[in-house]
Amino acid sequence: MKKELTIFDKPENIKKLLLIFFIVLAALLIADFFVHKHADFPWEARTNFFAVYGFVSYVGLIYISKFLRLFLKRKEDYYKNKQ
Repeated sequence: MKKELTIFDKPENIKKLLLIFFIVLAALLIADFFVHKHADFPWEARTNFFAVYGFVSYVGLIYISKFLRLFLKRKEDYYKNKQ
C-alpha cells in the first residue's frame, strides 16, 4: 500500500508554514498597539499583556510539571510488583 503524502511531509512546506505562522504572530503583536482595550484592571490595558501573560503561564506550567514529576513518577516496574 502506497502512503499518500500530505502537506506536512515535505520539509520545505513546514518551513513555509512556520514562516506564515511567525508573520501572522508578528502582525497580531503589532496590531495590539492600535486596538483599544476595555480592561477591567489597569494591567490588562498594557500593550501585549495577554501575549506576555500566556507565555509566562506556559513556561510556568512546564516548570511546575517538571517539579511535580519528582513526586508523582513511579518506577518502570511499579505495576509488575503489585501481583
